[in-house]
Amino acid sequence: MTTPVVRPHSPYFSSGPCAKRPGWTPQALADAVLGQSHRGKPGKARLAEVIDRTRAVLQVPAEYRIGIVPASDTGAVEMALWSLLGARPVDMLTWESFGSEWVTDVVKQLKLPDARTLKAGYGALPDLAQVNKDHDIVFTWNGTTAGVRVPNADWIADDRSGLTICDATSAAFAMDLPWSKLDVTTFSWQKVLGGEGGHGMIILSPRAVERLETYVPAWPLPKIFRLTKGGKLIEGIFKGETINTPSMLCVEDYRDALIWAEGVGGLPGLIARSEANLAALAAWVARTDWVDFLADVPETRSCTSICLKIIDPWFTGLAADAQAEVPKRIAARLEKEKIAFDINGYRDAPPGLRIWGGATVETADLEALTPWLDWAYAQVKAELAVAA
Repeated sequence: MTTPVVRPHSPYFSSGPCAKRPGWTPQALADAVLGQSHRGKPGKARLAEVIDRTRAVLQVPAEYRIGIVPASDTGAVEMALWSLLGARPVDMLTWESFGSEWVTDVVKQLKLPDARTLKAGYGALPDLAQVNKDHDIVFTWNGTTAGVRVPNADWIADDRSGLTICDATSAAFAMDLPWSKLDVTTFSWQKVLGGEGGHGMIILSPRAVERLETYVPAWPLPKIFRLTKGGKLIEGIFKGETINTPSMLCVEDYRDALIWAEGVGGLPGLIARSEANLAALAAWVARTDWVDFLADVPETRSCTSICLKIIDPWFTGLAADAQAEVPKRIAARLEKEKIAFDINGYRDAPPGLRIWGGATVETADLEALTPWLDWAYAQVKAELAVAA
């Protein structure tokens, strides 16, 4: 087919680290608090500021604690698992790679005897009706590697006895998180707001704080997981007194992204931008016969990590190794053309494409991308057909 003429203005469609906010340049970091201690007055003030801005943009209730913690979203999730679990049975929900990692932590590392795994394959959700309200619950709000999100929180009981621990790293700032249903929520800066990596956020409800102050795990906790001292919450963590030394350049970058988020309408504006991106790809999928969403149910389709499968009978008739080669070649061809970077599906997911649609991606760029996807698929199909 004819090579498309219009190119995306920005080729950055990676699912992490994700695209910087529109108009970003390194000059955005000019006011970073550098060359001085993060525990000094200017450093602590900047850390406290990003916590306050996070609360405002995400509309987090005043009684919830927000902390900056080490090791990205992974560190934040594992901090919650190691510090809070073991007090009661736990239901582990998994339908993609990262949820499976949390199952490994709980079942094989912590070895909790009362852990129950509710699992679904890529493209679907487990039966949420099976969740026990008297158990703790661990789940991802949005499965980054499957493009499948929970459609709402109606399945979480208001009168639950257990805690909910939600990995929201590719959902925060793009999806509505109902705080009354969430006791621990984690995310990282490099997802929807396109910040730099290495730092995680943990948000605790009063119920989570109560668990922390009344329950002592049976295993030792390393320093980077400790949220309490002497049976009391370490309040400083939630005021900018970080456990370890943060990168103040990354802090400044996150601050810049939050200020941009405020300028596009806060959380409603961010959600609208991301949903518009999903709608743009959905319109293309609807008129395209070789591709479909990996998520089977429309209400569960992610508006950030948008995962696609190839349904062309030519493709489905290929051997497994040949199928894996197709999206890999599509991604490589578009990267060579500087049209799109990092859009091959996740390594453990079924062969397909994964295109980031978070709020920092412009809808016009996704609309410009779709003819190139058709072009690249046609090119790859022709090449492999000749080779066969």
